[in-house]
Amino acid sequence: MADTPSYPIPLDSREQPILENLQRIRDELTLLKQDRSTYVKSSDVMVLYDKVVEQVRLLNEIRVDKPKEDNRLDRVLEGCFQLLSLFFMTIGKNNEAPAAYALTSTIKKLLEHLLEVDLYSSKDLEHITHTLERLRGIVKKSQTDSSYSPKLVTLLSSRLDVCQDLLDQLLGRLGRLTHELPGLHEKLISILRSISLANTRTKFSSTEVEKLQGQLKEIDAQRVNGNFVSADGEIPAGNDEVKDLLNRCLTWSEIVLARKGAMPEEFAGTYQTLVDIRNTLDKLSLTQAWSLRETDLYDYQRQLERIDESRVDGNFVDAEGKFAELYVQRTLLYLVRRSYANIYFLMVSSEPVSEALLPVYNQLQTLRRCLIEVKNSGGVSSPRDLYPYSMKLNSIDNMRVDGKFMIGDDIPEGQGSVNELLAECFELNYELRVAVETDGDD
Repeated sequence: MADTPSYPIPLDSREQPILENLQRIRDELTLLKQDRSTYVKSSDVMVLYDKVVEQVRLLNEIRVDKPKEDNRLDRVLEGCFQLLSLFFMTIGKNNEAPAAYALTSTIKKLLEHLLEVDLYSSKDLEHITHTLERLRGIVKKSQTDSSYSPKLVTLLSSRLDVCQDLLDQLLGRLGRLTHELPGLHEKLISILRSISLANTRTKFSSTEVEKLQGQLKEIDAQRVNGNFVSADGEIPAGNDEVKDLLNRCLTWSEIVLARKGAMPEEFAGTYQTLVDIRNTLDKLSLTQAWSLRETDLYDYQRQLERIDESRVDGNFVDAEGKFAELYVQRTLLYLVRRSYANIYFLMVSSEPVSEALLPVYNQLQTLRRCLIEVKNSGGVSSPRDLYPYSMKLNSIDNMRVDGKFMIGDDIPEGQGSVNELLAECFELNYELRVAVETDGDD
């Protein structure tokens, strides 16, 4: 995604103007991303999207006989599509083809890392499986929509196929486990990640790691003659894999307790960068509804990719080109993978509502939760108790013009979602009022 000298300039002189145009468009997208003085308008994004599509059309005409060409132009184009994809999420067009681009990039990275390390559980794959199915539906629908570039739709279909192939390989590996082993495998993965999390906290806690190590020793004590045995006394398929995982967990706990979070100086800078990214993304996961603009994720993606791509044969290296030791490798890779996972969940949690309407949408979400809580706790004792909810709902309802939430002359995306949520809140409020009035009559 980064425009670096390692990517050669176009050899065909006809591609140079296209590269320059795409660089200008990328700069415009970057400026729009950085502008916090106002919300992002659909019209601004669509103008830039059309510009990119036009450059793609010109590029396709030049590369009729060399479709697999890959140079700096392709790198800049990747950055444009990545930014546009995040902008589509920001303006609430989550269910349209361009929005799927950034998500497929993150899913691919995440799956490649899971395949590389071979430490994952069925829960990791279950969510991604559903997301890929949803994205396939979006892309299939876009194939009959002339407003989207056929090149983009074809590219997305190809990326989804790559992700599905990676997912199938991962699912095949889990299929090796039988009987009680899948549950045991999942627990070991959870303990391993908890140890890695404890290892990267600001203040290292030996007690926390020792407790986790104790859980591992309890699992180890369940083995019979070194093997995990099923209820009928047989050694189930997948026994060797789970034994290996347990040994890896025990070894890792010993290493972590010995190192106590101390990172060698030559890798301290990379470590701190990754910790900062992880911590920031963790905070965004807690405050997403109120603080996240999806385009912010672009900068974190670029930082992660630079660090990830700096590896040599899968290994982190110091300034002299020497491979990092096992402790450093595992610690840094854990942070990279944790950050990719955070970006993935922030993307899939993005609401199909323009950031212009998010303040209203978030208020309604809070109101809905409050009303449901009141209902579940037995309702109210008097209609007067519902006045604060009714007043807030009416104030939001009065913001609409002809049934639409307007921002100036603009009608932001997400009208259906906000109106549906408003109607649900009114319905909950009405049910609570009817219930208390009926009780009063009785």
